[in-house]
Amino acid sequence: MQKKSVFTLIYKYSLTGAVLILLLTGCATNEPIDPESANFFEHYFILPFSIIIKYVAALFSGNFGLSIIVITLLIRLAIMPFMLKQMKTSREMQQKMKVLKPEMDTINEKYKGKTDMDCKMEKQQEMQKLYQKHQLNPISSMGCLPMLIQFPILIGFYYAIRRTPEIATHNFLWFNLGHTDLILTGAAVLIYFVQSRVSLIGMDEKQKKQMALFSFISPVLIGIVSLNAPAALPLYWAVGGLFLIFQTIISKKTITA
Repeated sequence: MQKKSVFTLIYKYSLTGAVLILLLTGCATNEPIDPESANFFEHYFILPFSIIIKYVAALFSGNFGLSIIVITLLIRLAIMPFMLKQMKTSREMQQKMKVLKPEMDTINEKYKGKTDMDCKMEKQQEMQKLYQKHQLNPISSMGCLPMLIQFPILIGFYYAIRRTPEIATHNFLWFNLGHTDLILTGAAVLIYFVQSRVSLIGMDEKQKKQMALFSFISPVLIGIVSLNAPAALPLYWAVGGLFLIFQTIISKKTITA
């Protein structure tokens, strides 16, 4: 496995996840959540967040905007250690791949132009021996566990915002939480674009080229969804994006140090 293929896999995995989120968003119901109509995911992920949103809003005199901001920050803080671990693991993998590159190039050159099945299997076996020699597993080193942990939490909170009707009846700052707001949508898109560019800091030029296209995918998807969604959602994305910028900068400084 070449170094390029590892990052290509990350890119394809992230792209597939982003497209799936968009499709799920379009197919999702906006019906108010309640215990009687809730299935397993709704009962254990969406309904609890809906209850928490209303509880925190009550603490702030019915301010659902502050409730969304506070809960978003608490969620991000809770999963931050897992994300930092993932980033550290990915960084370590990149450093190991640099050490392995001369030997990998030798193997690639050895089998250059050989496309028959036997040569492909022999090449794969030599690559596996090389990884075992350096105690490296490129797939596990990507750190999928943090992604698996955060995905149901963030999606549950996302749908709780959509399916808590009380939110739509309140104003926050200059906008109504239940109506589409172009300014907030633009802010969320800009924030996620900045976050995606910050995530490229520290990568070499080849990696940046491989990942550059993905930096446009999240902002575009967020913009498309926000143009057809209540302002509570881009508020959630904007706050989460700002936190991710902070988290990414901190993690890169810490890992580099």
